[in-house]
Amino acid sequence: MGVGVSDAVAGFQWYGRMLGADVKVFDDSNVATYMAPYMGGEPHQKRALLAANMQGGSCYEIWQFMDRTPQPPTEEISIGDMGIYAAKIKAPDIQRAYQDIKQKGGKIISEVLQNSAKQSFFYMEDLHGNKLQIVESDNWFKPMKRYATGGVCGCMIGVSDIEHSCKLYGDVLGYSRVIYDQTGIFPDLLPLKGGNREFRRMLLTHSEERSGSMAALLGSSQIELIQLLSDKPRKIFEGRYWGDIGFIHLCFDIHGMAALKEECAAAGFPFTVESDAAFKMGEAAGHWSYLEDPDGTLIEFVETKKIPLVKKWNWYLNLEKRDPRKPLPRWMISALGMNRVKM
Repeated sequence: MGVGVSDAVAGFQWYGRMLGADVKVFDDSNVATYMAPYMGGEPHQKRALLAANMQGGSCYEIWQFMDRTPQPPTEEISIGDMGIYAAKIKAPDIQRAYQDIKQKGGKIISEVLQNSAKQSFFYMEDLHGNKLQIVESDNWFKPMKRYATGGVCGCMIGVSDIEHSCKLYGDVLGYSRVIYDQTGIFPDLLPLKGGNREFRRMLLTHSEERSGSMAALLGSSQIELIQLLSDKPRKIFEGRYWGDIGFIHLCFDIHGMAALKEECAAAGFPFTVESDAAFKMGEAAGHWSYLEDPDGTLIEFVETKKIPLVKKWNWYLNLEKRDPRKPLPRWMISALGMNRVKM
């Protein structure tokens, strides 16, 4: 999950201390050139840190403009606005997570609730007011008692037309199993701004088990599409740059960039940005691209070439020489934990 922040170091420390994402996979400072079309047509100096939680789940790419002041939303975002509204963060015990975050001074904005799938969760905000949905889960890479939460396990995305959006999220990205598809006014959305309106919401997950080098760590995930029916939604990033404050993209670990490019174009979702094949991201390297969903929300694909396993030992893993569908040994993935930063 890409998160635009005003201070990358403060962002990393917050997600590390509050949510256990204290492993720094890379720390990259350079000029962002490829994303110029989404940054006013100009390249900008940036700093990006990739933070992981070794219990399992996806990472946070904490991203900061270094040559301009990142802009917050002009008004408070409402549920149903188009774009990534909330990141889903998994927890092994929802009550423990609630108490842990409360004791740390986290801004919790609801009690523990249940959705239509009987999943227990609560809402909170990060240091910039971005919404986080802490969701109870039993899908873990390596349970660790010191952490009450894991990593990212999906998100809530505001869309203008669920049927149209499913052509990307379901047909192309593989989130084709529908957990629920309901219309109405929902009690579990009432704590959120605009949550008392009528919505259609669809909770999706992937129909096949995830494969790939890091699949054991990244785990399963869900995407919840939210369509506002009783009003006209606005775009979360309307009038702002990619990289400004908020959730700037949803990222997927992939293999076979050329084949994926053809598949996405054939489905009506062409790549809008693509790096060279060996782009350096701090201590890591990979080939990445972006496309837009039907409402302009940015989806990133990364085909990782090299990752730092233990930086202090100068131990890097070249993934180009491995079968991309074969998972890495669990002990090797666990070595990433040696890049933990004590908070």
